[in-house]
This record gives sequence, structure tokens and C-alpha cells, in this order.
Amino acid sequence: MENFGDDLKTMRRVPLAEDHVTAIHEIGAIRTYETGDIVAAVGDPLDRFVYILDGEIEVVDPQTDGPVFDTTLGPTQFLGDLAFLNAGTMVLAMRARKPTRTIEAPRTAMLALMAKIPELSDHVITVFAARRRRIFEEARSSIKLVGADRDPAVQRCESFLSRNRIPFRSYDLDATDTESSRLCTVAAHRPSVIFDSTIVIDDPTPRKIATLLGLDLQICDEQIFDLLIVGGGPAGVAAGVYAGAEGLCALVVEDLAIGGQAGTSSRIENYMGFPTGISGADLVYRGEIQALKFGTRFAMPRRAERLERRDDGLFCTTLNDGEEVCARALLIATGVQYRTLPIDRFEEFEGAGIFYAATEMEARFCHETEAVVIGGGNSAGQAAMYLSRVARHVHLLVRGDSLAASMSAYLSHRLDANPAITVHYGSRASALSGDAQLEEVEIEGPQGRQRIATNALFVMIGAAPNTGWLCGLVELDAKGFVLSGRDIGRDSPFETSAEGIFAVGDVRSGSMKRVASAVGEGSVVIASVWQYLQDRAA
Repeated sequence: MENFGDDLKTMRRVPLAEDHVTAIHEIGAIRTYETGDIVAAVGDPLDRFVYILDGEIEVVDPQTDGPVFDTTLGPTQFLGDLAFLNAGTMVLAMRARKPTRTIEAPRTAMLALMAKIPELSDHVITVFAARRRRIFEEARSSIKLVGADRDPAVQRCESFLSRNRIPFRSYDLDATDTESSRLCTVAAHRPSVIFDSTIVIDDPTPRKIATLLGLDLQICDEQIFDLLIVGGGPAGVAAGVYAGAEGLCALVVEDLAIGGQAGTSSRIENYMGFPTGISGADLVYRGEIQALKFGTRFAMPRRAERLERRDDGLFCTTLNDGEEVCARALLIATGVQYRTLPIDRFEEFEGAGIFYAATEMEARFCHETEAVVIGGGNSAGQAAMYLSRVARHVHLLVRGDSLAASMSAYLSHRLDANPAITVHYGSRASALSGDAQLEEVEIEGPQGRQRIATNALFVMIGAAPNTGWLCGLVELDAKGFVLSGRDIGRDSPFETSAEGIFAVGDVRSGSMKRVASAVGEGSVVIASVWQYLQDRAA
């Protein structure tokens, strides 16, 4: 695979086939650049595919005016990364290092060409994926986060970027190196998000960053979709893959990050095909790439707030900020969310010591300290195992007196065997304390009360379905999960009480609540959706 760095040399020996280059030439045009010309600036839309005929293009740091990498792109190579598939924007500036000649094809025409030529598509997507992986791992980006360890708002932006595999770099507000000092000056020595090293984002939010990156799609300019998928967890993304593969015009709307609750799992070991395990975020991210390949679009972070069915049969969903998107069919894949705790100061410490995910980003707050995890399911067990690698000790609080009914056997056995983990059965958190950050958790259990000094509490309890936005259009069970299939006399297990609305994954009443089953449901439901659309068109 090709990416910036060592793999670049390998990929130069595997150029696009001559007939593929000819096909790109037929839909594109020749452009020339003189030495020093900017080929693509930070923030430019990825609206064209740039193939290099001759010359050389480098990634440039706009602050130092020097190259970012030791390697460059040359003849037979091309620009861009995965953001090209979703009409995103550039996060790195590209400059001609010498006189350069390119073929440049419009994005829509290039995607259509890739759909016709699978071998071309495979080559381009392999390169794009390798590039994204490299620049994400090396934090090569125009997005700079200053003081995320102090500010919950910047932390939320960090979580959004990290979980969506968008490259960024974090800086300590107190660091004294040259780059950190310069950025702190730009940020007026306040926790901030900086774009392109000069633009400070006021009151930073994931939505503002998504807008800069082209992830917050201008959906009002889009056509009416065949299928609107609300929820970007395993079920929703799997549905996006199969909807695109079947030629449906589909949009996935997600309110935070692709992956849903599965995206917070640091390691899934019982998913077929990954014997050494895979993180939930990586698993669903691969599915997102597949869905993008087939033409499914993604909009995030966008939250569905209200649903109505118009007289013409279209389902119209109102999103936050009042924008509306309509589709001929609707798939509910909104999953569930962890419940909060009825403890004083709980909301105060959210983002300041209380977390709902245990990934590398959150684990840094546990280094050589104690951590507390609340929950008895697989997600809580995986979090405890993951955190035990960095924390001095992990306390897992379980309400019941056993894990047998709620956790996979292999995982509960590992918890019992790990000396860095203590499982507190029949226990709960009863009090929180600290100043600006969480400093201590009080727990109650069979042994009485105990105080644990910690800066990190991970809450993974219960499951509240995300169905409030459905506005009574579909029947729910007593706990708020969507009724479907035999429970309401439907032929398909995913049909709801409203014709044209389907439900998959954890939000569906009676579902298995496992990643593999969610992926299966998202894959299978498209056959029913397709049939519904065909019947309406007849």
C-alpha cells in the first residue's frame, strides 16, 4: 500500500494501468504548475482528482514554508485521501516543487469512473486509506488542539476527531517548545482549536470543525434520498454498505462519530475474521470506507430531532439547527446510549473526569493512577482490560453478584485473572468530589464505603434507546425500544408498525445487542428496503 513515507517508494513501482490513465484523461483536463505554485491549499474542497504526469508535488507547512515529509509525489501518483470520497476538504497544503503537469478530473466524474472500473477503484481507495492511516498516526494535520487536557469543549472536539479518524495534533498549554509557544500565542494562552495554524475557532464544537472539513454536508442541496439511515453504528454503516452496493441513494446521519457505542470498544476479540481482535472504531471505520466506495454519503455530527411523514409518502427528518432531509424510506439505527448516574455533581464532571469511552485518548488520563469503571457488560469489561495496561489499578463496579449473565465468559475470566483489576460486586458509586476536575469517587458495597482517588471514571451502564425523535410514528415497547417483525405482525423482522420505516441493531426491541448481529441486521434489511421501494415505484 502507498502512503507518505516508506510505502511511497513501494507504490511508485505499482502505477495505475495505462488504460486507467487514459480513461481519467478522457474525463479530465491537463493543468500545469510552476515551481512554488500551490496545487491545493488547506481548506480547499476535494472536488477534483489530481494525477501527476510529470514534475513533483510536496506537502508544505504554511508556517515554515518547508516540506512536511522527506518524500514527495511524482509521476504516476495522485493527490488526495479518503476525504475525497465524501467531498471533504484538504487538511494539508500541496505545492509544486518543480514545474509540474497534471491530469485533473472532476470528483463526480472520477467516482463514476471508479464505479465502472473496480480495479481502478481498488487501487485508488488502497492509496487513500494508507495515506489517511499514516497522517492520522503521525498527527500530520492543519488542525491543532491546545489544552485539551484542561477544557471539556476541546476534549469533545478531540473525541470527535479521534473517533472519526481525522488527523489532528494536540498541544499542552504549558509546553515550552517553539511550536507550542507559537500556538499558545495564537490562542491567547487559552484552551483552543486552531485551524491551519492561524484561525482560532471560537467556542469550539465538533459541528464547527465538521463544517470546516466538509463533513457537515449541505444536505439541503441534495436530492431526495432513496434511504435515510439515522445512526452510524455497526448496523447503520453495514446498511450503508449494502444500500450503496444495491444502487440506492443513501445518506447516513450520525450525531457524534461513526461507530456508535461499538466505536468506544478498545478491543473486540469475538468478531469473526479478527483472531487477534480489533477495536470497534477500526472495525466500523473499514465499513464506512466500503460504504463511501459504493456512493453512500455521511453527515456528522448531525442529530435527528423530529420525524414526520408527508402526504406524498416521503419521510422528512428535522435535524439539529432546523435543517430537514427527506427520503423515500427510513432506517432507524440509532442504537442506545449509556445512562448517567443520579449522583451530585455528575454533569459537572462530564468531560472533566467522567467518560463514556475507553480509547487511547481517554486512557492518557489514567497513566499511573487508579481508574474506576462502572458496568457489567462486555464494553465495561473491555474498558477495564484496556485501562489496566496504563492505570496503576482499575476498579470495576458491578451492581449484581456475578458477570455470568451479562459478559462473555472469556472476558470475565480475564478480569478475574488480572491482578491490576479488582471487581467490586454489589457495588455502586455514591459520591464524586474534586475542584475543576474529578479527584475522588466514593463507592458503596458489601464492605461498606470506600474512597478511591482517581481522575477518570468510566460509565458504561444500562442502555437507553435513542427513539425520542420518532414522534410516535412507530410503536415502541415499554422501555422505548422499537417494535418490529412478529411482535407487530410484520413479515420482515425489521419492519416497524409504519410502512417504509425499518429498524436494526440495538434500538430494535428483542435484538441481540452484539456487534456481529448488528452488522448482520444492517446487511439483511436492505433487501426489505429495496423491495419496499420497488413496490412503491411500480
